[in-house]
Amino acid sequence: MDRQRRKILELGLGGMGLIGGAIACSPIISNRNSEQDKSSSNPPKKIAIPPMNLSAVSQERIKTSGLDPIATLREFDYGKVTQENGRTVREFQLTAQSKTVKLDAATDFITWNVNDRVPGPTLRATEGDRVRIAFANRGGHSHSLHFHGEHPSEMDGVKPIRNGAATIYEFDAMPYGVHLYHCHIEPVARHISKGLYGMFIIDPPTPRPPADEIVLIMAGYDTNGDGRNEMYAFNGLPHFYMQQPIAVQQNQLLRLYVLNMIEYDPVATFHIHANMFQVYRTGRSMSSNEESDVITMGTAERHILELTYRFTGKYMFHPHQDTIADAGCMGLFDVVAS
Repeated sequence: MDRQRRKILELGLGGMGLIGGAIACSPIISNRNSEQDKSSSNPPKKIAIPPMNLSAVSQERIKTSGLDPIATLREFDYGKVTQENGRTVREFQLTAQSKTVKLDAATDFITWNVNDRVPGPTLRATEGDRVRIAFANRGGHSHSLHFHGEHPSEMDGVKPIRNGAATIYEFDAMPYGVHLYHCHIEPVARHISKGLYGMFIIDPPTPRPPADEIVLIMAGYDTNGDGRNEMYAFNGLPHFYMQQPIAVQQNQLLRLYVLNMIEYDPVATFHIHANMFQVYRTGRSMSSNEESDVITMGTAERHILELTYRFTGKYMFHPHQDTIADAGCMGLFDVVAS
């Protein structure tokens, strides 16, 4: 083990508090173009992000629920960036934890989560970067982090990390696309549905065109332990984006990173109203030859969807299975004038 990895692992094993402090200092960026601006001599077009203007009801719900769908929406964790032998290395600090959240006024739910949030932070790297993840487990059970993408078997994240222990996952970010990470301890469906998952975006070496980039992760909650979901949500909190529509700008490219993490249901669809989107399956292409307004996704399936709203107003998005939408997985885009 090299010196740098040993140092990180020592932090994880001996200083959970230090890891927590490092998380607070992680470079969370609300728009990918913000990071590009720092290093590019030819900054890309500026993207306008309309303010969300959270209602008092929405602010109170975030405060009392313990879940923050606003943070998941446009925040990206690029890690602590260093250079080693001329190569970009991104270090992330992730901790498995447990806490009780309030899904609605009558429903408390014990989550197993990453960094005290559901979904976990959206990690982001560029293809070819070295990714180094210090994972500490203080969730009360054995957990792990399994990343989708390509990596050696010893970094596959299927080995249990006992409560109170830590490890390092290190691999090259490849291939570019939309990926995910989740706990892979049996019963896997149980660990995922409790909240131990997040999105992992690997950007292509040549960046995509500037856009307003939004993360939407669909998930279900088995609130009574019967192996079936009673509630559903985008980005953790049922019905939230119906109460607090997502503000987007008219005539501006909107790029959606959509992930289906619903366990116990074989598939879910994603549908937008009054528009069509271009599909980039698994984010594995730079051009699209597919257009739709509904796409069917199996569990862990994810895509990039791009669209532009020509008209102002409020437009719904939801799975086209009404039982899933009615149980919390539904939202609104509020298209404001450019």
